[in-house]
Amino acid sequence: MFGMDMGEILVIAIVAIIFLGPDKLPEAMVKIAKFFRTFKNSINDVKNSFEQELKIQELKEEALVYKKRLDEAATSARKVITFDELEEIKSSTQGVNDSLREIEHSISAPLETKPDIAITEIKPDVKKEEKV
Repeated sequence: MFGMDMGEILVIAIVAIIFLGPDKLPEAMVKIAKFFRTFKNSINDVKNSFEQELKIQELKEEALVYKKRLDEAATSARKVITFDELEEIKSSTQGVNDSLREIEHSISAPLETKPDIAITEIKPDVKKEEKV
């Protein structure tokens, strides 16, 4: 105990008996034992508190890492959605622009070609009766 061997403890006990006397020695031993017990409990409490603080700090760091990952994932998801929407809008406007160009071209171009539909005069099919 405390780096002392049995001989040193025996010397301390003999000195304690001489100075304290046989009357006060048991009471002093009880007080010393209580002191060491409370000292040991205090040291254990401080050690446990320190370990809990370390665990809390580690949990906080892990929570920050997870939060950062979630933020990055949300940002990348927003970017993907935004780019997808832009591509969709671009393809939609491209189709509308192509249609407008075709309309402008057909309006501005002279009618050099014959229309696909031929207009013909419809004659009624009337038979003339012949007199015999």
